Amino acid sequence: MRGVARIREHAATVVVSALSALFAVGLILLTGILTAAIDPALTESAGTFWIVLMMVALVFILIAFYVGAIVTANTFSTIVAGRTRTIALLRLVGATSARVRARVAGEGLVMGVLGAVIGLALAEALCAAVVAWGPGLGWLPEGRDYPLFHPLALIAVAVVALTTWAAAWSGSRRVGGVSPIEATGAAVELAPEQARRRTARTVWAMILLGLGAALLGLGILLGLVSPLGLFIAFLGGLCSFTGIALGAHVIMPPLLRLSGRLLGGAPVARLAAANAVRFPERSARATIGLVIGITLVTMFAVALASYETMALQAFAQDPRLEASLTETLAITTAVFTGLVGFSAVIAAVGMVNTLSLGVMQRTRELGLLRALGFTGGQVRGMVVAESAQLTLTALVFGVLLGIFYGWAAAQSLMGSQAGLVAPSIPWPIIAGVAVFGVFLALVAAAAPAGRAVRASPVAALAVD
Repeated sequence: MRGVARIREHAATVVVSALSALFAVGLILLTGILTAAIDPALTESAGTFWIVLMMVALVFILIAFYVGAIVTANTFSTIVAGRTRTIALLRLVGATSARVRARVAGEGLVMGVLGAVIGLALAEALCAAVVAWGPGLGWLPEGRDYPLFHPLALIAVAVVALTTWAAAWSGSRRVGGVSPIEATGAAVELAPEQARRRTARTVWAMILLGLGAALLGLGILLGLVSPLGLFIAFLGGLCSFTGIALGAHVIMPPLLRLSGRLLGGAPVARLAAANAVRFPERSARATIGLVIGITLVTMFAVALASYETMALQAFAQDPRLEASLTETLAITTAVFTGLVGFSAVIAAVGMVNTLSLGVMQRTRELGLLRALGFTGGQVRGMVVAESAQLTLTALVFGVLLGIFYGWAAAQSLMGSQAGLVAPSIPWPIIAGVAVFGVFLALVAAAAPAGRAVRASPVAALAVD
């Protein structure tokens, strides 16, 4: 049983690593395939074309790695919380925290390598299918030698594995805080009071938020004079969002408490709302990755839509340029949204896994509810309500952040041409994000809810 539990714990890490490697290697190989598809008469510009495409691909690869690292770190933080008793027993018999932490991080490296190799194989198979069927379907010119390997692909695989190892090491930092006396307990999460006392982390979050807000404001103001304001706004966005991720244990509970009021006043709904804020760290881990994914998708969509509005306003006297710009930006928006959407999928995998691990680690709690008279349907409803609350909070917060960051990017770039303009919101994309959120809430709740009601009250209460 313990072996099965360990496999379940690391399933998401393998999936996230595989998705990250699939995305990175796929973009690298497809860039080479697109370069090979260039007209032979333009071979002199092929090198430049490959460099430009690779630079664009690198941006999205780094975004996917960033999201994947946060998801993996959160997963291992949840795993460590669930292994508190085992870790405490190891400390009791003389194991040092560094040794235990290295063991946990080693598991991350093994899972990262496994997932990266799977992702490499999937990317190679996908690109081989594109090369085999592309010419016949009219996607690619016939008679070209399309490459199916590039040394950068191996580098991407290595980076995925090392990133997973580093994220596992970061996520296992709580090992040092597990004392031998906790060998008598079970899964341990920081209570709200303990979470708020993490002074250093909270202070750094506030510093980054303040610095980011100042740089964003400066970038927007400079953008009214020069497009160079975009670079300052970019740094501001990076600092402020890192501050949000770092301070999620403080930021997310009030938002979850607010969304919990929408669940209603029934006992099951009230219990679900209370569970979401009872352990801020657990709730923050479950939501922040999804917040990042939704923010990225919304940000790119709003930035491109706002850029289009500002550009059309600036070049309104040239109808031919206006039509060409509209068509180009429509294609760019679709491509960029699809690429960034892959990061949202990685974040969604992390949320589903965190919720599932949380239910596995709360077996005694759920068994106690059953023993107190809660029916299986009520326990299932509680888990579904928790999932809905977490998803709704991440959805609304991510969309609001994305709208602001997207507008700031467009404003800092085009402010000198169009002045101060309100953000343009692409409602179809926002609606698609909302539908994705509803679907995710259902998927995230399905497996954990089923697991929550399968065990009998007596068996659940007997779990160590």
